[in-house]
Parts: sequence; C-alpha cells; structure tokens
Amino acid sequence: MKKNEVPQDNADMLEGKFREPCYAVDEDGKYITVPSVGWEAKNVVMQQAWDHIRKRVKEVKRKVDEGKLSPLAYHMEKQQMDPKLLGSYVGLKKKKVKKHLKPSGFDDLSPEMLASYARALNISVDELKCTDE
Repeated sequence: MKKNEVPQDNADMLEGKFREPCYAVDEDGKYITVPSVGWEAKNVVMQQAWDHIRKRVKEVKRKVDEGKLSPLAYHMEKQQMDPKLLGSYVGLKKKKVKKHLKPSGFDDLSPEMLASYARALNISVDELKCTDE
C-alpha cells in the first residue's frame, strides 16, 4: 500500500492516544512506517473485544461483591491475566493462585504475599484489597 493509502478511519476508541505503525511505500518506492488510527472493520472488532472484556470485569466484580471471589480475581481480570500468568510474576504455581482467588484463601495471605501480588498488578496493597474504581 502507498503512503497516502494507509487507513485513517478514526473510531476514537483510544482517544487519539495511539497510532498503529503500518508499513507503506513512499514516493521513492522505499518501505516506511506510517502511523494509522486504524480502519473501520478493525475498529469494530476491537470495540467488540473491549466490550467483552468490560463485561467480564463487571461480572467478576459482582462475584467479588457477593463474596464468591476475592478482590484478587477482580484485579487479575482487569489486567487480563490468568492464574498461570499472574503466578509466573509472583513465583507461584497456578493452583496456588487459584486458591487465592477464593475469599478464604485471600484472607489468609501474608503481608508479603499481598505486596507481591500488588507489585505484579502495579497497584497498591490497599487497592488490591478492594474493587472500588
């Protein structure tokens, strides 16, 4: 595709903060990267994906509020992590992380383990303990 053909169908999904680099050919026939805000089909799919993620986060938050899951589950879902990935960041097996997704397992966590989870999720320990925005 030529430089002037790079799609710019702005859906304003990312509030203009992100431009995806696309390869294009310039006037001299050389490959260059051109920033693009995307194109309609891709933007629609991306919006649907983010809607799905928000729905999942909302569902996990409801389960935390009902006492079925720990706040760790909410923050893990918000960061789009699964137990295996989060466990790799904190040095635990996924089975142990799954135990901490239950309120009883989370309540027994040491201050050091809470701090480790908070670091991995890039939040404070106080934030880890709740689901407020």
